[in-house]
Amino acid sequence: MFDKLPNNFTLKEYIMARRCMLSGKGPMSGNNVSHAKNRTKRKFLPNLRTVRISLEDGTTRKIKISAKELRTLKKNS
Repeated sequence: MFDKLPNNFTLKEYIMARRCMLSGKGPMSGNNVSHAKNRTKRKFLPNLRTVRISLEDGTTRKIKISAKELRTLKKNS
């Protein structure tokens, strides 16, 4: 399940970061654009949900995954 994780991230960094543990989605930067076309920087955050999963050894673990990945997991299981 964790085979998609990038090599430069450890599990502890994923727990603290605003990053999906399955897809690796994270914050993106962009602009707020007003009616007058003024642009100010903003951050687009992923729609993360904390869910409990049961591992093969019988223990449970909380992970943060994006809502899209949660929907895919529910569809395929």
